[in-house]
Amino acid sequence: MMQELTPGQRLARGVARHMAALGFVTVEEFVPARALRVDVMALGPKGELWVVECKSSRADFQSDSKWQGYLEWCDRYFWAVDLAFPNELLPDDSGLIIADDYDAEIIRMAPEQKLPAARRKKLIQKFAMDAASRLHRLRDPQPGAAGSWGI
Repeated sequence: MMQELTPGQRLARGVARHMAALGFVTVEEFVPARALRVDVMALGPKGELWVVECKSSRADFQSDSKWQGYLEWCDRYFWAVDLAFPNELLPDDSGLIIADDYDAEIIRMAPEQKLPAARRKKLIQKFAMDAASRLHRLRDPQPGAAGSWGI
């Protein structure tokens, strides 16, 4: 039985579907560094890395004090909100995505700030390891005595 998705998870699903249509792959709840967890990390066909933070309400946005720490971990930074969200709260120097449970649309492209090559390499490797580990856990949720996820 599938559990009920939270409003933020529903936005993330719509964002992930839209990113796939653009040729990106995504990992939700990605941890680029200790004490940071982004809602959606998207890896593009040219190795570009985008962070998308999903905000389901004014209170959700106002309680987020860590988002500026995410800027150094991506080439572009976006907010994903639904149609009812008060967009005037969002900083103008970031991207804007309108999303729902099933799709999304980029309303304002985020400015590009390219990552240093060493950080990009580290993030892409972590992205691949996290994605592969999650896939393996879906296939084999109980790895047994010899297996360990270590994540």
